[in-house]
Amino acid sequence: MQKFDICVKGIPSLPEGTHGMVQVVELPPGDPGPEPHRHSGPLFGYMLEGEMLFELEGGKPYAIKAGEGFWEPADVVHYRASNLRDDITSRFVVFMLCAPGVPMTTFLDEAEIAERSQFRYPNVEIEEYSRRMPPVPSS
Repeated sequence: MQKFDICVKGIPSLPEGTHGMVQVVELPPGDPGPEPHRHSGPLFGYMLEGEMLFELEGGKPYAIKAGEGFWEPADVVHYRASNLRDDITSRFVVFMLCAPGVPMTTFLDEAEIAERSQFRYPNVEIEEYSRRMPPVPSS
């Protein structure tokens, strides 16, 4: 047996009633992904197939390819999880720790997005961060 660490992060103590959740997320070809949101607990992810553009509040957007891991701290705004491939579905698995009594995902309204605009990385151009892969030849 071989093991490979994908993503290792320290997790602060968790309140009683915290629970875990594992999901597989599929983004159809070219899908811009969900609207800006935050999670009530930390999230670990692993890209199974495809490639996505990932952007958290305060950080520069970057591409995540199949085989790479990612991390989202609790309560940080997640602006983008876009499928960078227009020829295939991108899929990733996430393990989330959910705070007790709080929804796992909360979407921001337009007023909060505008209010927090100074925390977003400036001049985001999707193409600049896209490392589009050539289509997979059909057999």
